[in-house]
Amino acid sequence: MISNSLKTNDIANYRLSIAPMMDCTDRHFRVLMRQITKQSLLYTEMIVAQALHYSKNRNKLLDFDEIEHPISIQLGGDNPYLLAEAAQMAEDWGYDEINLNVGCPSPKVKSGNFGACLMGQPKIVANCIEKMRRSCNIPITVKHRLGIDNLDTDDYLIKFVDTCSLAGADRFVVHARKAWLNGLNPKENRTIPPLQYERVEKLKNNRPKLIIELNGGINTINDCIKTLKVFDGAMVGRAAYSHPFIWREIDSVIFGKQEENLSRSKIIIKIIPFAQKHLENGGRLWQISKHIINLIENIPNAKILRQELSEKSQTQKADISILKKIAQQLKDAGQ
Repeated sequence: MISNSLKTNDIANYRLSIAPMMDCTDRHFRVLMRQITKQSLLYTEMIVAQALHYSKNRNKLLDFDEIEHPISIQLGGDNPYLLAEAAQMAEDWGYDEINLNVGCPSPKVKSGNFGACLMGQPKIVANCIEKMRRSCNIPITVKHRLGIDNLDTDDYLIKFVDTCSLAGADRFVVHARKAWLNGLNPKENRTIPPLQYERVEKLKNNRPKLIIELNGGINTINDCIKTLKVFDGAMVGRAAYSHPFIWREIDSVIFGKQEENLSRSKIIIKIIPFAQKHLENGGRLWQISKHIINLIENIPNAKILRQELSEKSQTQKADISILKKIAQQLKDAGQ
């Protein structure tokens, strides 16, 4: 079993983390981000405990590369026994921590009675946390909203967090928006409900001993610096996925580690061995390149380079020569 890096590091990795995002934070994106930051906590996409229980190919759901540490697996579900089983699998697989999704507002997730709708059922959440806590020895965290629908008072939020804390939750990642489960789709729930940082700060002030991490609307390293003056951690979402290169100074600014002089071309060159291995195992280059494309922005000829990488990576016979060529073009351009 891999040692728990979250417990042994001098600086807590959750001080800056890259949020779990469906169809975004797959292992290829995580390998890309790991070239940019060695310290930040990375998350898997949400994995449903029931799907894991019945899966005939758990490797596909659970595997990750050693370079991805520290890494947290996000689980979804409302069955404490299936979640306990999944937590044990996660520990055996070498994950550094487990996160329970109590924040996703999608109708599909709601129909399975997990995600944000569980904020209305704190006893079920507590039971799930308690069973997971007993089944493994790695941290159990909860990602949740300020509230849902009409369950949206500060008192309710504090009671929800207290219930989870007593059940054994180690940390709380609070998306500083409520979720409307009726009337808004998932994309709208990321933007229309207003950000209310002051409510998360009130929670932190009321429960100073709890580890509270802020999520929502954090778009730059300066935003993270401001966040960390109040909260224990900052979680970055779409801004990290869409604009990965702007986060290249995370390790020096946030974690105090010696800064590596990173360029776009260097990052792509570092990814090539992983891309080669992926192709040798039957994967396709586009599965990696679709994330790399986001590196190429705000530079001369960015549109042309992005188009070239996109078109050539999606062909059946695409190989790493495409990445080598793009990296060389960027290097020649001083990028």
